[in-house]
Amino acid sequence: MDASKLPCAIEAILFVAGEPVNVADLAHALDMTVAEISPVLDALRDEYDKNQRGLKLNRFGMSVQLATRPDYAPQIERLLQPVQKQSLSQAAMETLSIIAYRQPVTKSEIEAVRGVKCDYSITSLMNKGLIQEEGRRESLGRPILYGTTEAFLSHFGIETLDDLPVLDIPQPPVEEQEV
Repeated sequence: MDASKLPCAIEAILFVAGEPVNVADLAHALDMTVAEISPVLDALRDEYDKNQRGLKLNRFGMSVQLATRPDYAPQIERLLQPVQKQSLSQAAMETLSIIAYRQPVTKSEIEAVRGVKCDYSITSLMNKGLIQEEGRRESLGRPILYGTTEAFLSHFGIETLDDLPVLDIPQPPVEEQEV
């Protein structure tokens, strides 16, 4: 493909996809490698930013998505009213924060930090696709380990977990450590 048409092809694919697209899948669709497509994605993102276009290119881990620029959210909301934002409860936000900062983490470790049960919050976050099972801990009972997903990164508009603010969260009790 002609190099000048490559950004247009990427833009068209991302527009049609709507959801985040894995960079490796995008590269495969264009008969390229991830190393070859990454600078093109960076240039496309920079072009959108430089011109303050209505769209922007977001990267979430190993995924990329075409999205509207937040600056124009009020105008979009006025057109699409009544759009209900799916908000997270305080309990779900607390649970999600613990998982984000401590992953992979077990339910009992989350409950030790929060001081209350978190079954409903975990189920809700799993249903929203913000967390997922990451395996099982090699300890008594083999509890499920939870971690965040790329949908979590997308929901909060961050590229990697390293973009999270630095927090001082106390360590869980010793009872959950490996036997």
